[in-house]
Amino acid sequence: MSSTTTVSSNELSQRLDPIVQRYQGKKGITIPLLADIQKEYGYVAEEAVTYVSRKMDISASEMFGVATFYAMFRLQPEGKYVIRICRGTACHVQGSASVAEEVARHLGIEEGETTEDGIFTLQHVACLGCCSLAPVMMVGDNVHGLLTPPKSIEILEDYRKKG
Repeated sequence: MSSTTTVSSNELSQRLDPIVQRYQGKKGITIPLLADIQKEYGYVAEEAVTYVSRKMDISASEMFGVATFYAMFRLQPEGKYVIRICRGTACHVQGSASVAEEVARHLGIEEGETTEDGIFTLQHVACLGCCSLAPVMMVGDNVHGLLTPPKSIEILEDYRKKG
């Protein structure tokens, strides 16, 4: 969980002190506190947890324990485009597993990971509710259906060209 950027203590203070003040002296606040950190940074940033843990006298290991237990928390920033590949029954029957495998291979990442260039994050979801278009993936807010492995790569390369 090492950070790739160095953040000044002044920046941490400006961004996090209002959050600390909101929860100071309250009990049972770890989940909402982490949610506010994630809302501020887009993920649960290691340096933010370290800063807040010192200010709130909560151990960083306790905070990371909660953050890793609940699926709603991300420990890495998401890519510009989040790819959600449907793994529901209709999509599965129509070949979503081979689409997912080809996307992962092409991008060089596994489910839950983000490409090194920060463009794509890959997620598998239970159902996107577009069964008539199976297999389906969403890229950002856009639904793409009737996929084949090659078609899915063409779609992703169009997004990559956009930046």
